[in-house]
Amino acid sequence: MRPLLQALPVPHGSSVTSILPVLERVLDGGEPPLLPVPAGDAKETDRLTSALRPGRPVDDVGEDVALVMATSGTTGVPKGALLTARALRASGTATHHRLGGPGSWLLALPAHHIAGMQVLLRSVLAGRAPVVVDVADGFDPGELPAAVAAMPGPRRYTSLVPTQLVKALDHPAGTAALASLDAVLLGGAATPPPLLRRALDAGISIVRTYGMSETCGGCVYDGVPLDGTTVRLDDDSRVVIGGATVASGYRGLPEHPAFAEPGWFRTDDAGTLTDGVLTILGRLDEAISTGGLTVVPQVVEAVLGSHPAVRECAVLGVPDDRLGQRVVAVVVPRPGPAPTAAELREHVSAALDATASPREVRLLDGLPVRGPGKVDRSALRAWWTEAPPTADPRN
Repeated sequence: MRPLLQALPVPHGSSVTSILPVLERVLDGGEPPLLPVPAGDAKETDRLTSALRPGRPVDDVGEDVALVMATSGTTGVPKGALLTARALRASGTATHHRLGGPGSWLLALPAHHIAGMQVLLRSVLAGRAPVVVDVADGFDPGELPAAVAAMPGPRRYTSLVPTQLVKALDHPAGTAALASLDAVLLGGAATPPPLLRRALDAGISIVRTYGMSETCGGCVYDGVPLDGTTVRLDDDSRVVIGGATVASGYRGLPEHPAFAEPGWFRTDDAGTLTDGVLTILGRLDEAISTGGLTVVPQVVEAVLGSHPAVRECAVLGVPDDRLGQRVVAVVVPRPGPAPTAAELREHVSAALDATASPREVRLLDGLPVRGPGKVDRSALRAWWTEAPPTADPRN
């Protein structure tokens, strides 16, 4: 009889260490397949269990599944990546090898998402309990100094998303704490070049990671695949990932085209490969078609983010009767005089074709996020087209 999928409630805060013995058995193949869900968040747990159905057998394709990790669900309906113990161990081992050896980890991400779960799994592989910063009510960089000071050496690591790094760099003591670590893995979303420069200038050892639930999290570090991972590009520049960390498929979707080729995962990202180094250009499904031309939001965001008055930004395509879509931008300004739309349009036009310059700009004091820290473009797009300009898309 095939094993039944079971929900694994994942506590927040220091209580999360209570599941480390379970995860040790997971890595040894001694547990039934588990679906991590956030303990204490009934709404999110219901969303995940409704879509991924614990209590039923795992798929034939995933008979040796250890974890079913929910994707962040760009469509609102999460898919479940079927991850084996072998794939999870390969991911953790390759990560430690790339970083210079096992170490102690600081958990500052929700552990029911793949990036946070990997911090726990790497801690199990290293034989050391992680130090935990509770992010249930948001990330407070003021907690970093004490947390980092509590981490045993000789090697110390953490994993963050760009929105957390933005906050940490605005907090001097938090910045200093991160600079004392051997590596800060940064993933979950694209890293704006100005943010990366700020972090490196502050002495933080940033390692940019690329990956997703379907690849056991980050599997490409600073553009170079981890040991056991292979990256290629299809004819449309789509990134395709193969190797030891690739999921067996999606729960309940045995014919999904992303896993049509055994051992490979077709992403939704476009990229380039130069001398074996991968650069992500942006998501193929987020490209904006405006006036018959294509604009990649992430390219425009990188330019906008280099403006000295821009703290964070998101570029969208919204419906337009004449152009099909028009390019617009939502900007979180830095303290001080707010940038004008004309300034930002001129800034983008000087670096890119005028087609990529946002035709409208709205200012906010924060961007909505989903999952571990990705900008929620669907929420922003709905807010832009349906809500009054004074509304907050995070509500």
